[in-house]
Amino acid sequence: QVQLVESGGGLVQPGGSLRLSCAASGSSFGINVMGWYRQAPGKERELVAYIFRHGTTTYGDSVKGRFTISRDNAKNTVYLQMNSLKPDDTAVYYCYAGLTITPGSWGQGTQVTVSS
Repeated sequence: QVQLVESGGGLVQPGGSLRLSCAASGSSFGINVMGWYRQAPGKERELVAYIFRHGTTTYGDSVKGRFTISRDNAKNTVYLQMNSLKPDDTAVYYCYAGLTITPGSWGQGTQVTVSS
C-alpha cells in the first residue's frame, strides 16, 4: 500500500510560478511511475506529466515548455515545477504512483488557483 501526500498548491498571479511536491510512503515496490493529473471544475481529469524511475518523462500538450517534472527516488518524492502559469491552469492537482503509467495510488489533491 502506497500513501501519497501533496503539498505546494495555492494562489498565484498569471505568469507566476509554483512548485508542487508529492511524497510517497509505505511500500516502495509499487512505485515505478509517478506523476500528476489535474481536474478543473466541470472538466475531465487531464494528464499533466509523469516520470519513470529511470527519468523518462512525458507531458500533456497544454503544459509542455512551461512545467517540469522531476523526482528524488531516495525520498520517493516527485516534484512539479510550474512556470508561466495561466488562469487555465487552475485546477485540483492530483499526484499518483504506480507500476505502469496507469495510476495505482492517488493523493488527496492540492488546489492551484491562477488569478489576478
